[in-house]
Amino acid sequence: MGRCGARAWQELLVLLGGLCMWGSGAQPTPPSPTHSSVPPLKFRLAGYPRKHNEGRIEVFYNEEWGTICDDDFTLANAQVLCRQLGFVGATGWAHSAKYGKGVGRIWLDNVNCAGNEKSIRDCKHRGWGNSDCSHEEDAGVICKDERIPGFKDSNVIETEQSHVEEVRLRAVVSGAQRRLPVTEGIVEVRYKDGWAQICDEGWDSKNSRVICGMMGFPTEKKVNRNFYKLASKSQPKQKRREDLGSRKRLFAERQQLNYRLHSVSCTGTEVHISMCTFQFYRGNSSAACSTGMPAVVSCLPGPLFATGSAQKKKQRQQQQSQPRIRLKGGAKAGEGRVEVLKNNEWGTICDDRWNLLSASVVCRELGFGSAKEALTGARMGQGTGPIHLNEVQCLGTEKSLWSCPFKNITQEDCKHTEDAAVRCNIPYMGYENLIRLSGGRSRFEGRVEVAVGAAEGDEPRWGLVCGEGWGTLEAMVACRQLGLGFANHGLQETWYWDASNVTEMVLSGVKCAGHELSLNHCQHHGSSLNCRNTGTRFAAGVICSETASDLLLHAPLVQETAYIEDRPLHMLYCAAEENCLSSSARHANWPYGHRRLLRFSSQIHNNGRADFRPKAGRHSWVWHECHRHYHSMDIFTHYDILTPNGTKVAEGHKASFCLEDTECEEDVAKRYECANFGEQGITVGCWDLYRHDIDCQWIDITDVKPGNYILQVVINPNFEVAESDFTNNAMKCNCKYDGHRIWVHSCHIGDALSEEASRRFEQYPGQLNNQIS
Repeated sequence: MGRCGARAWQELLVLLGGLCMWGSGAQPTPPSPTHSSVPPLKFRLAGYPRKHNEGRIEVFYNEEWGTICDDDFTLANAQVLCRQLGFVGATGWAHSAKYGKGVGRIWLDNVNCAGNEKSIRDCKHRGWGNSDCSHEEDAGVICKDERIPGFKDSNVIETEQSHVEEVRLRAVVSGAQRRLPVTEGIVEVRYKDGWAQICDEGWDSKNSRVICGMMGFPTEKKVNRNFYKLASKSQPKQKRREDLGSRKRLFAERQQLNYRLHSVSCTGTEVHISMCTFQFYRGNSSAACSTGMPAVVSCLPGPLFATGSAQKKKQRQQQQSQPRIRLKGGAKAGEGRVEVLKNNEWGTICDDRWNLLSASVVCRELGFGSAKEALTGARMGQGTGPIHLNEVQCLGTEKSLWSCPFKNITQEDCKHTEDAAVRCNIPYMGYENLIRLSGGRSRFEGRVEVAVGAAEGDEPRWGLVCGEGWGTLEAMVACRQLGLGFANHGLQETWYWDASNVTEMVLSGVKCAGHELSLNHCQHHGSSLNCRNTGTRFAAGVICSETASDLLLHAPLVQETAYIEDRPLHMLYCAAEENCLSSSARHANWPYGHRRLLRFSSQIHNNGRADFRPKAGRHSWVWHECHRHYHSMDIFTHYDILTPNGTKVAEGHKASFCLEDTECEEDVAKRYECANFGEQGITVGCWDLYRHDIDCQWIDITDVKPGNYILQVVINPNFEVAESDFTNNAMKCNCKYDGHRIWVHSCHIGDALSEEASRRFEQYPGQLNNQIS
């Protein structure tokens, strides 16, 4: 892009609703002798995706914009720079070009401020233009979202806008304005206090693809340009109505067009229009776009957001074959750790060379738009099992991640601490406008209030949700709909949050699977309310959190440690007291005889992003005399022996544990231990080990006949504690029991295998001998 293109690129960043922000030096101060003849520095925030108070820091020096290198960068540097941008201070800074790589000069390197300087000029540095950095080391700042009173700025700093408002599709067909998502319309970009259009001269499908990606749609489709020409004919101050047959009718009122951009040229792989080349209309643009019209785009929504029966049918047909890619561990739709299916086993991707191009291929393949972020360093939690791919390098045009060049992994290359993840653009659906919280101490908690009747276009009526049956899964959906991450707790009573004048129950019988985008998508009683206690104290509430734990059982250890023990009854009094034996043990000839036990070790890892803490406070923990410690959860795991068709043959056993950190990964400190009424939980990066030789770490199989079975262990079976992923809480193994010995093999986490491999596992015909192939 030439100098002219670069300038146009900079001006578009100003245009896109605060994508670029300029500050004209520090607060006015008496000129010092050394600075009197020096023009004031200008600063701006740039890059994407970002909020209005963060971004790559760029400085205008010697008539040229340039960046600052992140070498030796500190929070004190960020404090000085944020004040020069007109903010009261800084809350953080970013390294390694988090907001994208700048262009042009790198003006400053090894900047060292004390934090109280009035200007970055007063800080130590290597000298203007003296740097040994590349733009991959461009520094960014995160400023406190509070302006310095009276700060004079060359631009009005706008409040934070969502990406839908920075660039939008304006529906111009009557009736389509209220329908979400908006899939077709005139492309408009935020400019000053309003919206501006783009001239469509030279506009092609690659440009449309970029816009659709930004709007959260995987692909574009052809649009009837002639249909929209009627909308762009100029008839100022006059209403005009057109009957176009069918139900299509354009907006009755003609909007004055305000063109800002023309000659937009994208390759189709950009994640934002600001990355494309374009020209900028200057001065009086009344004669702009004389041979064209506003750019119009039509997009195809992905399966989650498809509307209309024809589209849904088409999407269903596409989904019949099992996908070979999925997202795990994200709180919102369109975000998560990337997992791929290879050799019938799900695994992760190493983050070496992971970037927005590859992330966008993943997002579009899954039915979302282009990528907002390509996340590295297991930011969405660590996966398990194999790491299938490394150094994925997509061009951005591929239909599937599997078409991109990549390297197969070797043992030394990567660990799960380097699992790649994505955040995708998703269509604006407005679900967050139909729910709110009241009475909480922070925006992350409160009594749930939902809007009813809003779909008909009326003013919504707010009401409460019946707390009866309300649990973690329902709370997960509410927190997702609110955009507040995961649920910490789903509360059935909220008398302590009685701060709202909303008192009417409007929703009852809510039962969610946990993956829904809105409470309206869950089962509920509809308009026929059925709630035993309709008082406000029994209204549902939530406490949300940006992170959550994620527990899973280490399957190979179960397989390695499983064995049978015939244990004398006189050694099982304690276990009987804790209900660790099947009911037939009550009729045994105590203390004579024995019980046959299948024993194994359980190693439960927390691979999430928050510590796993028991739901109950320590005041309600139960002391177990036999084990001499407190159990913080009544039922923490289910142990069962099942037939291949899922029938229980051993009564199983609902184990309650004391939760503690037995071992941790390198550099992770233990935080929880059971001794001395200590705090209980499992820290992120630690595991709780229950050895095969401790009481109750078994299944009583005394009454089980010889045969082929499935051993199943389920952690946190009642969803008492919130996790980022419940699908990996079950572990299954094949078993062959001949009446004397047992062979346990093919142990795996419940969602680790392909559908085909899972079917084979469940149809396991059994062993003819003790050789496990």
